[in-house]
Amino acid sequence: MTFKNSFKTAIRGLQTNGSRSALTILGIVIGITAIILIMSLGQGAQDLILNQVKGLGSNTIIIEPGREPQGPSDFSSIFTDSLKDRELKALQMKSNVPGLLDITPVVVSNNNVSFENEVKTFNIVGCSELMAKITGVYPQEGDFYTQEQIQQIAQVAVIGFEVKDNLFGDSSALNKEIRIKNKIFKVIGILPQKGTVGLFNVDKAVFIPYTTAQKYLSGTNYYNEFIARAVDEKSVLYTVQDIKVTLRELHNISDPEKDDFHIVTQEDIAQRVGTVTSILTVFLAAIAAISLVVGGIGIMNIMLVSVTERTREIGLRKALGATDKNILTQFLLESVLLTSIGGLVGILLGSFFSFLSAIILTQVVGSNWVFTVSINAILLGLGVSAFVGLVFGLYPARSASRKSPMEALRYE
Repeated sequence: MTFKNSFKTAIRGLQTNGSRSALTILGIVIGITAIILIMSLGQGAQDLILNQVKGLGSNTIIIEPGREPQGPSDFSSIFTDSLKDRELKALQMKSNVPGLLDITPVVVSNNNVSFENEVKTFNIVGCSELMAKITGVYPQEGDFYTQEQIQQIAQVAVIGFEVKDNLFGDSSALNKEIRIKNKIFKVIGILPQKGTVGLFNVDKAVFIPYTTAQKYLSGTNYYNEFIARAVDEKSVLYTVQDIKVTLRELHNISDPEKDDFHIVTQEDIAQRVGTVTSILTVFLAAIAAISLVVGGIGIMNIMLVSVTERTREIGLRKALGATDKNILTQFLLESVLLTSIGGLVGILLGSFFSFLSAIILTQVVGSNWVFTVSINAILLGLGVSAFVGLVFGLYPARSASRKSPMEALRYE
């Protein structure tokens, strides 16, 4: 018997019990659907985060206090006071870091912001006017504060879109006074709706001069981080090295392992995000794959039932000259066809639910969640489903091929 004839026989065998075949592949359909959905959401989340990170610009360099965290339990290392005015002034000197275009210190806190009877909690970001250049977000009303206002420790603020909406509603916020930690700040600028840029939400932030944030909010003489820009993307690597050399000399550090600061570039963040999301996606996909094992066991059971029901058919075919290999091939093809059909249905359902999820998540997160179903996910779905059919169909197929034709013909 040729492979073509075995294939046709397998198709007829599945069509004979169409309802049972459909129910049999349900576990495979659910498993493949879940895998496609998880891989699509994982890729979408990775793309979303990377796009937000790239919003800071490829030449952006972030300098943070403390050694680089080596694990979840090591985050206490970042809460140090190693970045102060003297570090800022040293980095601003062209002789120390010639590739540095500009730099802003950042002081971050979380405080209540109030206007009349409205009180909300927002992120307060103390920084210079450079933040507008880095994020690419400029006020749609009013202006960002100036270097002169920073030096004067002015109590002025530029507010995000949601801050304005929550505190002022439809009324104008420009030149109005808000209260932050019992201090009055004049609103001199209102940002357009932008969403998340560089892993923080611009719409929910209040920007004030970093000198003002230090004096009235944090009460400290150190900064939470420096955000700098290299002259261009090509100069990022040697600029990072110059920054390290400058800070090590300033802190009398000869061993890089004892650095009390760490530097992060956009490329570093992209690699970390890619690694984390990939690991999480694989982990969740592995959990979803458990249903494939359950579906495979179901297929094996149904195929064993099918072998028993068709014992006389097997005996008759062997009596007419069919070999053990012919019988094995037929039943193995039935199993692989079952799971492959389940895989195709799962891919279609997974793609549909991924598209639906992308629409919903775009509304929920307030950013453009890109619908993505990679060709690798589709090939994986087909390959896994066919493999499950091959593995779990092998035992029933071998059982059918080993039946004695005499005993099979006498079977009632």
